Amino acid sequence: MSSSFLAINFAYVISAGMFILGLKMLSSPATARRGNLISALGMLLAIVVTLFSQGLDYKWIVLGIVIGGTIGLIAAYKVEMTSMPEMVALFNGFGGIASMLLSWGEYHQNPQMSVFIGIVASLSAFIGGVTFSGSMIAFGKLSEKIPSKAILFNGQHLINGTILVVALLATVFFASHAESLYWVFVLIVIIALVFGVTSVIPIGGADMPVVISLLNSYSGLAACAAGFVISNNILIVAGALVGASGIILTRIMCKAMNRSLANVLFSGFGAKIQAGGDGPQGEIKPASAEDVYYILEAADSVAFVPGYGLAVAQAQHVTRELGDLLEQNGTEVMYAIHPVAGRMPGHMNVLLAEANVPYDQLVEMDDINPRMDSVDVCVVIGANDVVNPAALTDKNSSIYGMPIIEVHRAKTVIVLKRSMSPGFAGIQNALFFMENTRMYFGDAKASIQALIAEFKGGN
Repeated sequence: MSSSFLAINFAYVISAGMFILGLKMLSSPATARRGNLISALGMLLAIVVTLFSQGLDYKWIVLGIVIGGTIGLIAAYKVEMTSMPEMVALFNGFGGIASMLLSWGEYHQNPQMSVFIGIVASLSAFIGGVTFSGSMIAFGKLSEKIPSKAILFNGQHLINGTILVVALLATVFFASHAESLYWVFVLIVIIALVFGVTSVIPIGGADMPVVISLLNSYSGLAACAAGFVISNNILIVAGALVGASGIILTRIMCKAMNRSLANVLFSGFGAKIQAGGDGPQGEIKPASAEDVYYILEAADSVAFVPGYGLAVAQAQHVTRELGDLLEQNGTEVMYAIHPVAGRMPGHMNVLLAEANVPYDQLVEMDDINPRMDSVDVCVVIGANDVVNPAALTDKNSSIYGMPIIEVHRAKTVIVLKRSMSPGFAGIQNALFFMENTRMYFGDAKASIQALIAEFKGGN
């Protein structure tokens, strides 16, 4: 066994350890930034060692790092937080197509494959292709370049089932005669790209957090399979970590919505029309900045409930400032976080962390709901479906059974919205018409800035 072989694999062990440590640190906001950096350094080490081992000149390695690093820095600075969900979808898609092309390139170069390698090569191509095209559809829905609602078509389950059966048969056929069946591999790629579209386009926008985490898992599984194709241990380990963590996160997301993964993937959630036409109707009670100020100023406890509207308005910093003013006024301040609020897993946590909101003020849904009756004021900022009481009471609602933050049980509810438009699930919110709800219309950031001015003027 050569010393270079030992050195390469020793570097891979170090990289794998850094991946695992970084993943562990990502579980806490206090250490997440450092964990992300450690994981990135582990990936840098793995890439450099791999390229060196293949005889690539260091000048090309440096050039690649500079080009990739520049693109990453520009994206980090230019992409707004509101666009982060679709950016994550793009990253998932790029990971998928990279694995697909890697397997395809290896097969193109060396078609003499064993049965096992033929199987993992076709799996990498199929999962990678599904991840790429599915992620592009998710990107389109999240960025609203295509309709975010579930787009159903006749016979969708039969078509998707047929595609899976054909892909399975093609994989078995290809693996047994890989060297002479190039066209079958190309067929698998085409089928994968089609299946990514047909499997994601029927999923409604309200399920996007689940889809994002699932596609993330797919990209890891595709990379893991590609690792077997090129006999790269660190790619196998990294892909397995991403695949496993993505599946765990998907499970958490499904539990938060009280739905199975099969229900998310095959039910067409969001396409169902609310019974009764436009949904709940009634008289709303609008409030001015001065009205809301007096309500908040007299409150002993206030719970902010952020949603996607907070991200759109970039209102996280002013929300933190308002929270600080309330605390100075002797008010207990909390931030109630729903697991699927926003359009990607952890969306609200990322926004509030950016505004340096103290982590101990973030309260999960299961912890805030039991004490909601004692909360004086809930301030709902751009959230809609995750606070809709129809999920608890209306069996005809498309979100019935989904756990929500039960803000309607608070003594007073202040809802910040631009208009009465429905949320991502496309249904009206019964909360808006309840007796204890006041609607505070306008851009969330400007509305909160007006409240801050009232507090500072009152002091």
